[in-house]
Amino acid sequence: MSDEATAPSLFSRAGGMPFFERLVDAFYARVADDELLAPLYPEHPDFTGARHRLTLFLAQYWGGPTTYSDERGHPALRMRHMRFTVGPAERDHWLRHMAAAVDEVCDDASMASELMRYFVPAAEHLRNDTGLPITSAGYSR
Repeated sequence: MSDEATAPSLFSRAGGMPFFERLVDAFYARVADDELLAPLYPEHPDFTGARHRLTLFLAQYWGGPTTYSDERGHPALRMRHMRFTVGPAERDHWLRHMAAAVDEVCDDASMASELMRYFVPAAEHLRNDTGLPITSAGYSR
């Protein structure tokens, strides 16, 4: 068995659910003041449902409990975001806020880099317009 297969998950290394709650809280604190992104959220201005869903999704993705899938089924992220316009500006604002949230709550540079290596392509994947993809330059430590 490889070291990677037996290594603790990022969920465990980060300290479990409290880490993802802090990350999501830091993210939405920024989104709340974003004139482009905030209006896209049906639960604006408190983001209660969005906070809950993102916390559970990230925790599950990074090796935590499967509560997200238990509650909502397969993540199907692209399908779930199709009703919102996600172009380059929305993607860039989302990434800027998530990168700042990662910087705020993550003291481990390696873990922060691992998180951003997921967030950059995930944000690009959710775009539903046409245009050229971005690279991770400018969004990683």
